[in-house]
Amino acid sequence: MAVFTRRQFSAEKGICHMPENTITQLPDPSGFSADAFTDVLRNGARKLIEQAIHAELATLMAAFSKEKLEDGRARLVRHGHLPERKVMTGIGPVPVKVPRVRDRKPGEDKITFTPSILPRYLRKAKSVEELLPWLYLKGVSTGDFSEALAALLGPNAHGLSAKTITRLKADWWNDYEAWQRRDLSHRRFLYIWADGVYFKPRMAEERQCVLVIVGADEYGHKELLAMIDGFRESAESWRELLLDLRRRGLKQDPKLAIGDGALGFWTALREVFATTREQRCWVHKTMNVLNALPKSLQDKAKGHLHDIWQAETKAGAGAAFDFFVETYGVKYDKAVAKLVKDREALLTFYDYPAEHWKHIRTSNPIESTFATVRHRTKRTKGCLSRRTGLAMAFKLMMSAQGKWRKLDGQNRLPEIIQGVEFRDGLRQLQVAA
Repeated sequence: MAVFTRRQFSAEKGICHMPENTITQLPDPSGFSADAFTDVLRNGARKLIEQAIHAELATLMAAFSKEKLEDGRARLVRHGHLPERKVMTGIGPVPVKVPRVRDRKPGEDKITFTPSILPRYLRKAKSVEELLPWLYLKGVSTGDFSEALAALLGPNAHGLSAKTITRLKADWWNDYEAWQRRDLSHRRFLYIWADGVYFKPRMAEERQCVLVIVGADEYGHKELLAMIDGFRESAESWRELLLDLRRRGLKQDPKLAIGDGALGFWTALREVFATTREQRCWVHKTMNVLNALPKSLQDKAKGHLHDIWQAETKAGAGAAFDFFVETYGVKYDKAVAKLVKDREALLTFYDYPAEHWKHIRTSNPIESTFATVRHRTKRTKGCLSRRTGLAMAFKLMMSAQGKWRKLDGQNRLPEIIQGVEFRDGLRQLQVAA
């Protein structure tokens, strides 16, 4: 036990209150100690779940309130509760009780009650399952998952045994395969971001290359569009991925593709989506140019590169571009050559709405997500196959997808579909013939 004292002062009245004892139980260092705050959260979660379930039940009962049996009794009545079960959440296990209903009407077509927020077989919240790939990539072996989850969620982290983890890994792959086969014929994507991301699975001799495409649809929503285990970033691997998108119904060419300078992707893009314009990623380009310069000049040169893509007009960007070439071209021709070779493709974004510029100048949705994946896999121990690595990368991307921002300026998307001309980010007035 520990005793703490505190003095309360009132500056307004100049009064010093008498010391007040506050007694609190210190955590037991020998084991997991109950956290009162977490208990409050769990109780609150339980009450909210129960309120939602009873509200849904009330709606069901009201819908059948006028249905009576021949003897005048109500057809549908409350009938106790199902046995209590615990649902694993990010704050530990939350006990829930689901009410039952009884359908008195004879026959086999009985009305049952299953809350939409709590399916019959739900044992763990989605947030907990999303935690598992991170633990695996961190190097936690399957047999240690229960211990790791107990440390994170509490000592009663049920239902997450080694056997369960093994099954979940199989489920990840099944989810990935089903996602790869989904129909895209009713979808249209105006922008696509492409990147080849490398990380090293623990059982692989070489780094794994995952080819990723993220798309923005006609409503401004970003989503993971395609993802395969590629052979480096070859044109053949990218062609396979793009042709598969065609095969599954993506008939209309995207308006713009954003990616780094990997030649394989652009070669395949021109073959499969011939009318799609090209925008080089400024993040990749900046890193490539700076890596060819002495460290002493990199901060200054980075500022000059920013002056190019942050210019308000394409003409202003061109002037900043020429300044960079003149400033560094004599002594550092290799660095300048990396920039000059993609000049036009680096400035394509000026022909699109200014509201979209911050989205289409880089392949950040992919790069920022996989930065964490690479960070994790560098520190892993144990076994991780290429197949499991791809499945987990898929689950992590799908988890990150929920946090991606919609495109700004969604009202401009119909104009892009219609082929309206934009110059320096502004819509050009159409002159009648």
